[in-house]
Amino acid sequence: MGSVSSRPAAPKGVGASPFNGIVALKRALRLRKNSDFQRVRQQGRSTTSRLLILAWMPNSEAGILVGFVVSKRISKRAVVRNHIKRLLSEAIRPSLDELSGGWDVVISVRHQVIDADLRDIIHDITTLLRRARLLGSLEPSG
Repeated sequence: MGSVSSRPAAPKGVGASPFNGIVALKRALRLRKNSDFQRVRQQGRSTTSRLLILAWMPNSEAGILVGFVVSKRISKRAVVRNHIKRLLSEAIRPSLDELSGGWDVVISVRHQVIDADLRDIIHDITTLLRRARLLGSLEPSG
């Protein structure tokens, strides 16, 4: 019979995910160990914005590793916390090619991120990366 689904298509808007097109960073680009997060947050430097806290520290590798922290204080629902992490991944993705290598970066969110959209998060991440001198100055877009 083949691989044709006998399931009827859902009406437009029903069953559609609000997360379409937003995926997490590749595993090779992410900090994963709790000890790495602790090391960067305790021994590294940090700067803050209205939505985010950026902590960074040199690493012994050539590449950049990024980790995201979304506390249960932000939302008790894992779905919401994971959505915020996906937004953060999507927001930092355009800057990855322009970041200088050899850094571990941890981005923690503040409560105001609940009301922010992707554009606000992108702006805050770019601002913080420039302030930390991890990102060169970019031409303004628009």
